[in-house]
Amino acid sequence: MLIDFNKLNINNLSPQTDFEYTIKNFLDEWFSLGDTVKVQTSGSTGVPKVFEIEKKKMIKSAVMTCDFLELKEGNKALLCLPVDYISGKMMMVRSIQRKLKLIVTDPSLKPTEYLNEEVDFCAMTPLQVENSLNKLHLIKNLIIGGAAVSENLKSKILSTKLLSNTSNRIFETYGMSETLSHIALKQLMPEPEDYFTVFENISITTDERGCLKIEAPDLNTEVLQTNDLVEIRNEKQFKFLGRIDNVINSGGAKIFPEALEALVKKEIPNEAVFLGSKDDRLGQKLILIIEGEESAELSEKVLKIPFEKSFHKPKEIIFTEKIPRTPNGKVNRIELYKIITKS
Repeated sequence: MLIDFNKLNINNLSPQTDFEYTIKNFLDEWFSLGDTVKVQTSGSTGVPKVFEIEKKKMIKSAVMTCDFLELKEGNKALLCLPVDYISGKMMMVRSIQRKLKLIVTDPSLKPTEYLNEEVDFCAMTPLQVENSLNKLHLIKNLIIGGAAVSENLKSKILSTKLLSNTSNRIFETYGMSETLSHIALKQLMPEPEDYFTVFENISITTDERGCLKIEAPDLNTEVLQTNDLVEIRNEKQFKFLGRIDNVINSGGAKIFPEALEALVKKEIPNEAVFLGSKDDRLGQKLILIIEGEESAELSEKVLKIPFEKSFHKPKEIIFTEKIPRTPNGKVNRIELYKIITKS
């Protein structure tokens, strides 16, 4: 399905799949007289909830991204994310606002399977990128969100055809439903960056815990207090360290699982998640869950990693067939912990 937003007539759309019908339903809602649209959170850090967002604020968010990526009227974009969530809805709003030509493909883990032409813009989850490496050269501007981009995936991206085409750009995003998708980008290609850079009219600080506070008056009237531990470089740049609610306290030592996961994923190709398991002596015992069949070779690789601290080495390694994820691709740590403690 191709929608040309320069010549849009909703009545002429002929949806064929359930996803295409949700696209039409969103357009009906967007062009209705109401000032807001309903958005559902992913539920990766708690119970999913539905709330309403003002259309005018979504438009301001869309303009920020389109201006940063220099998208122009008539450019072609690929939509492969569910429109129940803010990520997919904002792809629609960007297309409407900048009058893009939007290729609609049902969300799947292989979104570029049938893509045979260049597109100017696309947003994907890390899992989708993992299964699209052979087609990344067709995407001029790719943003990756929904979950952190692993070191392993970064290495795979660097080994693709993109190395010979520096006009292609890939960014990791930082944002949430409350900020109407992302408020900061970190370039992965062609020049890898360590820090996220926030858009214009957005201010960042930290609270006493070291967690990020965001002032984005164009997007949200409230100062947003996150549970994301960060290192602020300057008024426009920060490095994400991990979520404070994921921090593991083992024998009095605070362990940031996301940092350890990045280290492990440099050495093994499998998804890997660190959790704290209840322990009478330590309070929480550091365990590593690896997705896939049990492998002594993978376990050995992990145990040979030169962790910065001795207590960063997992006390136990558990293999599981499938690590649970939310509908938009994030690892569901709450559900994973339930599965591990039941087994």
